[in-house]
Amino acid sequence: MDDANSSRDLRVLPSLASPLPRLSDSPSANPVNGDTQVERYDVVVVGAGPSGLFLTLLLARYGLRDDRMLCIDSKPGTLKSGQADGLQPRTLEVLHSLGLAEEVLKQGCQMWEVAFWNPTSSGGIERTSYVPDVAVPAMFPHEVTIHQGRIERILLDDLSRYSQRGVMYSSRVSSIKLDEDGNSQYPVVIEYETVNSGNGGDPPAASASSKHCVRAKHVVGADGAHSVVRRSMGLDLVGESKDLIWGVVDLVVDTDFPDIRRRCAIHSNAGSVMVIPRERIATGDYLTRLYVQVGVEVPVDEKISDGDVAEPTTMSSEVRQRAKERRSKITMEGVLQQAQTVLQPYQIKLKENCSVDWWAAYQIGQRMTEKFALKDSMDIPRVFISGDACHTHSPKAGQGMNVSMMDSYNLSWKLAYHLNGLVPTSPPGSSASVDLLNSYEFERREIARELIEFDTKFSSMFSGTIGKEDDGKGLTHEQFVEVFSTGNGFTSGCGIEYSESDSIWKEARAAGNPIEGTDYLGGNLRPGRRLLSVRVIRHADGNPRELQDDFSSNGRYKILVLTSTDLIKPEGRSSKALQAVGEIIDQFPPGIIELVVLHTLEDTRKISWKDLPSEIKQHAEMRFHSAWPGEAPTGKFQTRNHIYEAEDAYSIYGVSRIEGAACIMRPDGYVAMLASLDNVEDIKKYFQRWLQPRQVS
Repeated sequence: MDDANSSRDLRVLPSLASPLPRLSDSPSANPVNGDTQVERYDVVVVGAGPSGLFLTLLLARYGLRDDRMLCIDSKPGTLKSGQADGLQPRTLEVLHSLGLAEEVLKQGCQMWEVAFWNPTSSGGIERTSYVPDVAVPAMFPHEVTIHQGRIERILLDDLSRYSQRGVMYSSRVSSIKLDEDGNSQYPVVIEYETVNSGNGGDPPAASASSKHCVRAKHVVGADGAHSVVRRSMGLDLVGESKDLIWGVVDLVVDTDFPDIRRRCAIHSNAGSVMVIPRERIATGDYLTRLYVQVGVEVPVDEKISDGDVAEPTTMSSEVRQRAKERRSKITMEGVLQQAQTVLQPYQIKLKENCSVDWWAAYQIGQRMTEKFALKDSMDIPRVFISGDACHTHSPKAGQGMNVSMMDSYNLSWKLAYHLNGLVPTSPPGSSASVDLLNSYEFERREIARELIEFDTKFSSMFSGTIGKEDDGKGLTHEQFVEVFSTGNGFTSGCGIEYSESDSIWKEARAAGNPIEGTDYLGGNLRPGRRLLSVRVIRHADGNPRELQDDFSSNGRYKILVLTSTDLIKPEGRSSKALQAVGEIIDQFPPGIIELVVLHTLEDTRKISWKDLPSEIKQHAEMRFHSAWPGEAPTGKFQTRNHIYEAEDAYSIYGVSRIEGAACIMRPDGYVAMLASLDNVEDIKKYFQRWLQPRQVS
């Protein structure tokens, strides 16, 4: 009876993500070199902003608990004001795949349109066009703005389900070094100091602190543009900064400007402003963020590093003093006055009885590091950096928090697979486990380079002058809109493509290409790109659903099989392919590969499980869907209004209904390789490269 009651208890408790299988040995309880004061961790994450906190949460969901992972941050808690505020469609898809998007979507501000305003001959401004904020297909075809601190709180709340410790706040790192002689398995030594909170809000006493020294297999520096971890690696952010300073302010506005609740790019003869509508706050008012170009130029010898208004340590004392005097000219009142000047003839001011939520000044700059990882003497990456620690840029394209979180999304599953022994350690000529870790830098550094390239062009154009096509002054409105729209695939995150590599098999590695077409932004399948979600109808229960819901971020590989028209023929192409796929799944650790199957059969309600290949019910009973356009649940209303009809996934993905196709999806939702149904042997070869075989007891 007790066992039965315990089982029932599990049915009403919140569900937790299943940890990844672990094939490596459990960590030893023995202290390092007999020193009981030195704790050991598989991973230490430094920094609990969006990048570090997201990485910590993902690793925890993959199975790294408090005895294996530590996250520390110098801040006293989550962010209270300012900094990042925008989430792009791809980031929303990832949050949705973790079950974390609901609050963001409901309580954030959804941006669907962008209004462009340009100068008039009379000296004012006029609206010249509206364009979609997101111009590429996506599950969420819009951006969402919401306070970064709120995002951190959502991540922290979910982390609390997996970690009793959570984040060690008020903990400042003083030293990070490699010491392989002391312990080659845990070669990274981290020294940090934790300041304990005082009582009643009083500052803590000087003695209310404790010093710690821990060892780790790997350290990830997600500690921002002034990263201690990056400096410990001997790396600098390298790049350029522009001559102009911008102000940014979050406030509740009183205005007659008609597009204040739309994202706006405003150019006037007096300068430029970007309007970012924000979420509703506790008072019932709605925040607005204004990016305002201020008329302060920065001399060459005062160029600011790390993308914000601060004195780099490389400045001489004389230059630092001049920089300080120059910055003192930038005031909140001056930023608001400049915004009013740009928006003429419209009025804009701080709403009565409200205070400015946050403001800052920054210099536009684009920088990145040469390397994203530091290796030990055995060529194993031991220290990684992510987010602003390895790339900084202007905030106008809304990329900072998104690219930083996607750095973590890319790194998290690779670290987990490496640490859990899920990847072969000694294939001929190399270690796939180490190669997987190396792919983080290879893939994400290229994305950072593309980000810097786009941001340099976009921010320069935004800071420039808008003229007419025939007046030769600056760039035209049409040119600016074209840059905004053509860059939408990148800025939305939906057009990101990883290059050919050992983990991304394109035409050069895979035998043939079963995809017809090259409209990759439109959804045609391509290795290195994410899978566009389509609406399908589940066979088992007639449930209309998004296909991406079967690609949750649970750390597992997925095989997507788009069956051919001969699915119910026992000797057909689809049946043979599914049989082979089933055998492949059985060769690797249980649960590490999930199967998703699509079909285009008509009148499927007359088809029973015995008519279908047995592998479907065995491996994909609740992931077997109709992608036949027009298929819908029973009900004239739903069918007549096309509310729940399946989409033509085969046409969207560029797959022939007659031939079918199969693809491997990596744990981060990117297509790893494509195969024809006649050549699923390539799928087996891929997994033999990247997964340990099933252990036979």
